[in-house]
Amino acid sequence: MSSQKKVVVRRLDDQLAWGYLPHDLSAPAGQVELIDPSARVTPIPLDAIKWIAFVRDFNPSDLTSPERLDRRRFAARPRAEGLWLRLHLRDGDVLEGLAQVSLSLLDTLADVGGLFLIPPDPRGNTQRLFIPRHAIEHLEPLGLILPPGAKAASTSPKPGHRTPIGQAALFDDDPPR
Repeated sequence: MSSQKKVVVRRLDDQLAWGYLPHDLSAPAGQVELIDPSARVTPIPLDAIKWIAFVRDFNPSDLTSPERLDRRRFAARPRAEGLWLRLHLRDGDVLEGLAQVSLSLLDTLADVGGLFLIPPDPRGNTQRLFIPRHAIEHLEPLGLILPPGAKAASTSPKPGHRTPIGQAALFDDDPPR
């Protein structure tokens, strides 16, 4: 169970399932194989899932919001690095989160068919979310949050671009050559 993480699976019809899944989620044949707390394997079709919440605690007594995903939007610009996204889900929910900016973002979309996001409140019960591609109706990129001191690749000069004359050259007596 050390490689298995606690999850709460919320289906599109709002049914809930608790159990364990690997941290690096895989979905062979379009389904996840949830290991429930009694150690039974339950296959759940990926197209029936709204999200998979990787949680600290199960909270099975809370049947409305065991994920405790109360904050679904950032109050201000996120401080952590990543791609800040707003997802409009098929059932009308709107959710924001940070996606890791690396090849794993593309790998997860291609191999598993969804996105991993860090929710707006990382200190809450939900540490990470997986949202299947079919549950997403619309996706808005809101920003790219870079580590302090990092520059975006688009700010570097393009090849063949002439650098403008510096401030000192503007006031020289001799024109630039």
